Amino acid sequence: MKTETKLKIKKYLPWVVRVIIFLIFMVSGIAKLIPVWAFEKQIVDLGITSWCYAPYLARLIIAFEIAIGIAILQPHYIKKIVIPATILLLLAFCIHLMILMVQHGAMSGNCGCFGQLIPMSPLEAFIKNIVTIGLLIYLYLNVVRDKEKGKNKFIYLVLIYLASALIMFMFFPFCPCKDSALVDQKVVLVDTIKHTKNSLDSTISITEKQAVIYQENSERNNEINNADSPVQPVESGPNKIKSRFSEFTSFGNETVNLDEGKKILCFFVPGCDECREAAKQINLLSKEIQLPPVYILFMNEEVDKIPDFFIEANCKFPYTVIDIPTFWGLFGANANTPGVFLLWNGNIIRFYEGGENNKFNPVDLRKAIVQS
Repeated sequence: MKTETKLKIKKYLPWVVRVIIFLIFMVSGIAKLIPVWAFEKQIVDLGITSWCYAPYLARLIIAFEIAIGIAILQPHYIKKIVIPATILLLLAFCIHLMILMVQHGAMSGNCGCFGQLIPMSPLEAFIKNIVTIGLLIYLYLNVVRDKEKGKNKFIYLVLIYLASALIMFMFFPFCPCKDSALVDQKVVLVDTIKHTKNSLDSTISITEKQAVIYQENSERNNEINNADSPVQPVESGPNKIKSRFSEFTSFGNETVNLDEGKKILCFFVPGCDECREAAKQINLLSKEIQLPPVYILFMNEEVDKIPDFFIEANCKFPYTVIDIPTFWGLFGANANTPGVFLLWNGNIIRFYEGGENNKFNPVDLRKAIVQS
């Protein structure tokens, strides 16, 4: 009886292992599609490529993961190519994860192995990869064999990958990048503004994710105390500059100059819960003090959720929708939504992003508006 049980285990266990590996790679690939822009952003943040090419590379990588999962279940070159290639890929991922753990901590953040669908820390992903490598070694040493010599067809592996890639590009289309020179922008922050009638003093605070440049502002006007030639008082503030946001002049039915006076500019994703909460807090703040005009740049992702966005946030601000590469190129390197900028004559006075150290703070925004 024991011998019969051992035979059954020997017969079926390899297939159980192969199915487990198949599911790991399939789930890993599919999870990166929810949403696919998050995986594209991860590729850009790692410095692998620019936003112009990230959509292509992201889909090719996801197709490769799905193709590996399918290839594990078929017999052609499984021992000579499929298993060794998969082990090498996982080892490369392990090296990347070790670098992340050294730089940011073993349990810090989401490594993106299962996209945004299943958040996983670098340590958890590292353990998952080691276990998967162990299963692959078990298959390689004890069980699987290639087809008989002369019957292996490499074209089958090629067709599996091409079919996977075709599905990615057919069902997840995107608009080609309009500007191949698009680069992530750094944040130039003029903080804690204290001004007089003719001059501007600035105190600069530095945060980890902000590129801060101290700028002394020259006198904006000549003395206006000449009684013989009275003039209208001019609101003091930083010298007017042309910001990287200046090309966006149309928000709904409004024509706007974002570089004129004070403005609040938000970078939101329609389906982002944190973005909706930030919009709700801005709306509540508008009932306490007189806010500068608020405008929203929505990412071109799930735009059908924009009406629900405003219903849940209980507000309605003028907005425009921009493509994903432009959105992240303008927003800034390694930034995360929600993003909120307080602008004054094109200068960035406050910048909030993500849900951690520099997340949106309505109390700080109110202070900045009142003091400036």
